[in-house]
Amino acid sequence: MNKRILILSSMMVGIGFHLVAQDKKLPNIVFILADDLGYGDLSYLNEKGKIKTPNLDRMAENGVVFNDAHSSSAVSTPSRYGILTGRYNWRSTLKNGVLGWYDKPLIAGDRTTMASMLRNQGYHTACIGKWHLGMNFPTKDGEKPVDTPDAYNLDFSKEITGGPCDVGFEYFFGVDAPNYPPYCFMENRHTMGMPDFYYPLSKEMDARPGRGLANWKMEEILPALEEKAVTYITQAASNEDPFFLYIPLTSPHTPIVPTDEFADQSKLNKYADFVMQSDAVVGNIMKALADNNIADNTIIVFTSDNGCSPQADFKLLAEKGHNPSYIFRGMKSDLFEGGHHIPCIVSWPSEISHHRVDQTISLVDFMATFAFITGYELSDDEAEDSYNILPLLIQADYKPKIREATVYHSIRGDFTICKGDWKLLLSPSSGGWSFPKPGNDDELIKTLPSIQLYNMKDDPAETNNVYAEYPEIVNELKALMTKYVKEGRSTPGIPQKNDGPEVWRQLSWMK
Repeated sequence: MNKRILILSSMMVGIGFHLVAQDKKLPNIVFILADDLGYGDLSYLNEKGKIKTPNLDRMAENGVVFNDAHSSSAVSTPSRYGILTGRYNWRSTLKNGVLGWYDKPLIAGDRTTMASMLRNQGYHTACIGKWHLGMNFPTKDGEKPVDTPDAYNLDFSKEITGGPCDVGFEYFFGVDAPNYPPYCFMENRHTMGMPDFYYPLSKEMDARPGRGLANWKMEEILPALEEKAVTYITQAASNEDPFFLYIPLTSPHTPIVPTDEFADQSKLNKYADFVMQSDAVVGNIMKALADNNIADNTIIVFTSDNGCSPQADFKLLAEKGHNPSYIFRGMKSDLFEGGHHIPCIVSWPSEISHHRVDQTISLVDFMATFAFITGYELSDDEAEDSYNILPLLIQADYKPKIREATVYHSIRGDFTICKGDWKLLLSPSSGGWSFPKPGNDDELIKTLPSIQLYNMKDDPAETNNVYAEYPEIVNELKALMTKYVKEGRSTPGIPQKNDGPEVWRQLSWMK
């Protein structure tokens, strides 16, 4: 099926684009989402990094590299929600934290997702990897799932609903989360096999207790996902329709289980080995596209759901000269940059050439971008926080600012907003697991200013809180954040409703 696609011409007219219609097949889209990978873990991005990532380096050398890309949240579930809906995660019913095992779906069944949008535009859509956005797990008694040594009511002979295949994906293969039960693969709406063997809590694997298949091996998850993705690409390449393949990797998240091939390859630790294996997976996906002669008209996005986890062992890596957070403060979970400032590389050989982009983008922006590329007109209740960043991909010297401001969120549900060089943290703490950590450093936190303001151009490490020197900046950013909350959107359009209560605990600063 050939469709007409709007391609940006090289001619600019003011701040707008001159669009020309060309007969051309819509591009395939492959979205690869690493799990807990730090900005500093890519050798292309970190001049002092000790982990070698040759495949991602090659992608960066030939694609567009975003120097200032951010996940909407510093943790997994909410970040994934933002990517697939183009909507800030805190507008959902999940105001803090992540979903647990056997939790209900977070994405409402009537909400347009990246997958349902692209499916509407004629794409075949597939999700291969980690879901972590909730599902309706069937039970024998219709009650909430129970999975303990002494009580068990799950019924995996029935369909699992509310997952990928109910929000726009035509095919799903993967797991809810690699460290959550059920410990088995799922395909579409069913488990592959009957998970009836009980696994106790494993601190070593960071794995929660629950049922799975006997002899389930954590180190085999990532290779299986890689193989399935390569197979899918090979099969999809023979079809006339374009495809959208969302690949949320299970690495380098816990359980940190590199295969024997990658064991000790980094000479740093298991985490670094797992990063190298993740890089190899990306290399094999790119090879599959090339082998099937579809690389030129395929958009590949590679990024991470949030910053690096402390499970990587920052102290040991630092002793060996490597910082997963690069020059930034903090880690996964935090309001500080290390929580949400993530690697982001885009490849589209037939349309874009190599350059680096300094403008701030958010992972929520890919929904509006793909909508524009495929000719889908977003309505006011779709992708409320998503901006079209195609101009930044097409033109290396594009100057007009695309985003007015960008909001980030911590594991506790605390807010930060960034506009231009200024970043306002609406919290006295890290909002996450770094010092000053809520729950650990509360006595110190009581003595700190209730807000933090940093000039990210002069102070990218967030060391000098200048809130008292620039009250007008504080007031401007707080007013803009209030507007974004109350209007249910941060893009132009008719105001929308946030899900859940109109006011929740983490909005105390709005008083």
